[in-house]
Amino acid sequence: MAKMIITGNSPEFTYKPSRWLQVGRGWNIVFNIIMALLALMSIVPMLLILSISLSAESSLEQFGYQFIPRTWSLDGYKYIFTQSTAIIRALSISVFVTVSGTVIGVILNGLMGYVLTRHSYKLNKFFTWFVFIPMIFNGGLVSSYFIIGNFLRLSNTIWVLILPLAVSSYNIILCRTFFKATIPDSLIESANIDGASELTIFFRLIVPLSKPVLATIALFLAFAYWNDWFTSLLYINNSNLYSLQAYLNKILGDIEFLRQNAGTLGVASQQLIAAMPKEAARMAIVVIAVVPIACSYPFFQRYFVSGLTVGALKG
Repeated sequence: MAKMIITGNSPEFTYKPSRWLQVGRGWNIVFNIIMALLALMSIVPMLLILSISLSAESSLEQFGYQFIPRTWSLDGYKYIFTQSTAIIRALSISVFVTVSGTVIGVILNGLMGYVLTRHSYKLNKFFTWFVFIPMIFNGGLVSSYFIIGNFLRLSNTIWVLILPLAVSSYNIILCRTFFKATIPDSLIESANIDGASELTIFFRLIVPLSKPVLATIALFLAFAYWNDWFTSLLYINNSNLYSLQAYLNKILGDIEFLRQNAGTLGVASQQLIAAMPKEAARMAIVVIAVVPIACSYPFFQRYFVSGLTVGALKG
């Protein structure tokens, strides 16, 4: 609530927030404690995983999981990087898929969201329902596999790791809501009067004004592409096209298979399995998978909150 106070000849405005917007000191402390606990719940498991990945296998068998390793060792990481050629190839594929998929996804979702804001477009209502319905009803895995694998014939190609995840109804609706809530129609109409095409308006006018929502979508897409291993499991048979996540998942499966079937193998194989850093390698896989994408979050953080609160307030 704003009040005007007249002092001398010049009025002064003071702002007094509503009592519903005021937080007492006690509640402020409670909220800070809750946020600190939530932060610890996110950080502590990752610290434990990092500690296990840096522990010797013998120490883990004797003392169990500990936050400070009794015996430090890099055997888990050494075991993974014994296959350095395959790891580097899988890493390059993941980087290419993540970067190109994120760029393609941001452009496609942004363009579709912009189209849905144009009331002059005759098929606006039809495509709005066309985008909205998949948010409620899903065709299922069988239909997706048939379309992607048999109809589009994307199996065993790099594009099968990019195109299926590029566009989603949620991201399109997020763009549409942001464009309608923050960019006035008069601005677009002025550009139309000046002779600008729709693509020119989108790339030179809409994109610079929509960094929060586009950065938020880019973050969602980057996480989805980097963490995706299920697509490779379904559509990729050529190990040379495995992404990093899929290849690490394969290593994890091999370790688990050897651990469960050690008794059926020969003496030499049993000795090799006994010396294998099984737990340390499993946790090292988690660290390798999580750390690179976690490092990208600070670059998007300044836009992330404003992008998620699209449409929450109107004024």
